[in-house]
Amino acid sequence: MVIKVYISGTSGNKEVKKRQQRVLLILDSKNVNYEVIDIAEPGAEEAKDFVQNNATSMGATISDPSPRHPLPPQIFNDDDYCGDYDQFDMANEVDEMEKFLKLQLSDAADSLISNAEIKLKNGELTPTEKESSKEEEKELAVAENEKVEGEIKESAEREEISETKADEEVSKKDEEPKEEEEKKEEADSGSEQADVETKILFPKTMKTRLMHNFFITLRHTYIYLLALMYHETKA
Repeated sequence: MVIKVYISGTSGNKEVKKRQQRVLLILDSKNVNYEVIDIAEPGAEEAKDFVQNNATSMGATISDPSPRHPLPPQIFNDDDYCGDYDQFDMANEVDEMEKFLKLQLSDAADSLISNAEIKLKNGELTPTEKESSKEEEKELAVAENEKVEGEIKESAEREEISETKADEEVSKKDEEPKEEEEKKEEADSGSEQADVETKILFPKTMKTRLMHNFFITLRHTYIYLLALMYHETKA
């Protein structure tokens, strides 16, 4: 019997991506043998139809509370449906993963490998050793869950940081054309103002020159008339 995890490698839903990652990390931490099937890959239409027809839980998320089709991750034991992410997470919290994955005792022995070291004495465990072994298993399970939670948190933080950087780069690219347009508008405005000042000053300069020339001509005419009158009087 093979545990099958149906995922979508091209999902745009961030919550779905985090859920898929968490399921795989937890199964790895518990040393569960599983097979990942990406229903978004080309040629995976049969697997996609199988999930949609056999998954009874929709895997609703905060962003998609009423999905039309079951959202990944969806977990199966061969063709036997186990559940969606919420049911998987609950089984992990209450330490009933074997029951959730529908593993028989023989399958559990092959799939779930305990990291606790059990010491044998005369071929049997003493009550004290049994109790000690259980405590060690619980401590290891707690430590593994904490490790998985830490890895998931770090992965989420890295994704948020990368998304923030991408948003900042896009914002900078959007601002650069605006700054160039503003500089161009300022330059055009300055050029227009200079043209207006030139147009205003030029008429004033021409008027001043004309007035100056007029007074010079008038002065010369006046002097000429005085000279003419002087010569006529003397004659």
